[in-house]
Amino acid sequence: MGTESKVAELLLKAGAVILRPQKPFRFASGIFSPIYCDNRLLLSKPSERKLLRDFYVRKIKREAVEADVIAGIATASIPWAALVAEKLKKPMIYIRKEAKDHGRENLIEGGLEPGQKVLVIEDLVSTGGTSLSSVTAARKEGAVVEKCLAIFTYEMEIARKGFEEAKCALLTLSNFSTLVKVAAKKGYIQKEEISMLKEWSRNPAEWGRKMGFEQ
Repeated sequence: MGTESKVAELLLKAGAVILRPQKPFRFASGIFSPIYCDNRLLLSKPSERKLLRDFYVRKIKREAVEADVIAGIATASIPWAALVAEKLKKPMIYIRKEAKDHGRENLIEGGLEPGQKVLVIEDLVSTGGTSLSSVTAARKEGAVVEKCLAIFTYEMEIARKGFEEAKCALLTLSNFSTLVKVAAKKGYIQKEEISMLKEWSRNPAEWGRKMGFEQ
């Protein structure tokens, strides 16, 4: 079993990912979704937390990612960035979604020098907006940011295009299509639900209406 499948199974077993095609979740954006991912749950599980840290590190080494600094994004990916930075013995920074309105009004916390190569660590990529804003923020400070590494991606087309346009490679430990395959194989979903999940992946914005969840 490859890394993507192993991570997908880990997420399912730990309850970090829930698949609910018949009773979908509703995101803040209003989009209906048959999947909900909360990797923060894994921070409370020492064994799974260590496994994911090691998967991160192996991916970095396998892809020969060069990084002077590891960056987390406030707030969900800060712990993962800290775990990776500690294991690799690298400096760490974290990037806020917006600058503080007091003190030094920092957007980026920690030491970052122009020309340093930064690897952005994410826990989850949906539309990619938060990740790409962080890439932009680090680049404005003179950093070189060529890659972002996440535990999981919903594989939304908007994210793919966004990273492509930003000339930043998105690396992930697992993804939506792999997770659906593992979930079907392990009995987390019924065979007839597979097509519903795949349809969501093709067009998340219209999925709720098409499936009759929007009136």
